Amino acid sequence: MPALASHRRTRTRTIKPSPTVGFTTAALAGVTLLSTQSATAAPGEPKPSIEDVQKKVDDLYRQAGSATQEYNKAREATAEKRREVDTLLDQAADRTEKLNESRRALGTYAAAQYRTGAVTPTAALMFADSPQDYFDQSRLMDRMTDQQQSAIAAYETERAAAAKQRAEAGKRLQSLTESQQALRTSKQTVQTKLAEARSLLSRLTAEEKARLAAIEREKEAEARRKAEAKAKAEAEARAKEEAEAARREQETRQPGTGTDPGTGTGTGTGTGSGSGTEDGGYAAKADKVLAFARAQIGKPYVWGATGPSSFDCSGLTQAAWKAAGVDLPRTTWDQVKVGTRVATADLRPGDLVFFYDDISHVGIYIGDGTMIHAPKPGANVREESIYSMPIHGSVRPA
Repeated sequence: MPALASHRRTRTRTIKPSPTVGFTTAALAGVTLLSTQSATAAPGEPKPSIEDVQKKVDDLYRQAGSATQEYNKAREATAEKRREVDTLLDQAADRTEKLNESRRALGTYAAAQYRTGAVTPTAALMFADSPQDYFDQSRLMDRMTDQQQSAIAAYETERAAAAKQRAEAGKRLQSLTESQQALRTSKQTVQTKLAEARSLLSRLTAEEKARLAAIEREKEAEARRKAEAKAKAEAEARAKEEAEAARREQETRQPGTGTDPGTGTGTGTGTGSGSGTEDGGYAAKADKVLAFARAQIGKPYVWGATGPSSFDCSGLTQAAWKAAGVDLPRTTWDQVKVGTRVATADLRPGDLVFFYDDISHVGIYIGDGTMIHAPKPGANVREESIYSMPIHGSVRPA
């Protein structure tokens, strides 16, 4: 029987998707002005205000951020499926070798049967060198018949296993194809949103760009004022709660113990010691996270990037916590499910703060209402108020 061809050497690997493409500040600034602004607008249509442009651009960047998370998710799934397919193809190649071995064994038995089957037992006895040779040959053929049955059973087993593996590989290949299509779609969505934002910015005059930059600075200043006011209000609220707790504790003390501050101090120290140990463990990790994040300040945002020269928002948080020995998922949608949820008022350095209803952005809290994050295309990793965007929620990863 013909042997099945082994696919170990000839199978082709799946083609990896093209690398991510980012837009840095330099690239954004280098976009040329459109030569005919009036040609792009309908006759009589008023030119949008700088505020409208800023709002539209910010919204496009947010949509691009959400599409970037879709891209990150699809790319991660594609890589995983590619590994699965490669493993299955390697296993299928090994299985084909075993199947071919079974075929070769059957071919040997078939040839032996053909040679002996052409001669009757009487003729075989007549042509044998001696009666003993004849009987030895007969016993050998009987044993070969038993071995042949085993070979047939082994062949059927290998053939069924090979067929099952081929079917599974086919399904995984189809799944890989779908993931690659999702990857291309999300990549195109990101590029379309960013291209539209660049187009809007390119239509601005130099004076309008200066006004837009001033609006951005005022927006950042307002966010800082909100952060400072929020931090002050939270500090006052904590101080008030602590004072109230101390007053209640003083009122509930029994006569005789109220004049012994050492008892209360001893109790408080014991509680604080356990809490301090736990807090110290997290604080040590958070220090590494913040040290890594601060070292990235000034590096450009590039969608889909995980370092070391550029990052997107979730790529930065993932890399920062990895520096502290904690593995986070790739996307904001999965990172928000890790660790313990914390209220904004209870944020501590190292916590992750997520933004927008679609959870498309994330930053690393550093204290006083501020964070380090990779903001958007055209901007670099920087410190910024957490109140510059609508907060969705926060988590403590470890």
